[in-house]
Amino acid sequence: MSEQEYRVLDELYFLQSYQELRELTEMGADELREVLETLLRKGWIKCMRSREGEEPANLDEFSGNYQAFLYLATKAGLLAHNTR
Repeated sequence: MSEQEYRVLDELYFLQSYQELRELTEMGADELREVLETLLRKGWIKCMRSREGEEPANLDEFSGNYQAFLYLATKAGLLAHNTR
């Protein structure tokens, strides 16, 4: 796990918007998008359409709408984060 992945997962114990993640991690837009995509591919996070817990968005939807989604660590992501 990279340092950037660790920093993002550290903020995803609770549902966070893309903008909140940018502020909390102080990452640039491109860097954060790349980290989120990597974590999503690993199955360590999921992206949600709303705070009400609507159906998670899939990887295909991520590319065009990543700034509109909310993010949350999965059980596998939390385990990876805690065993680092």
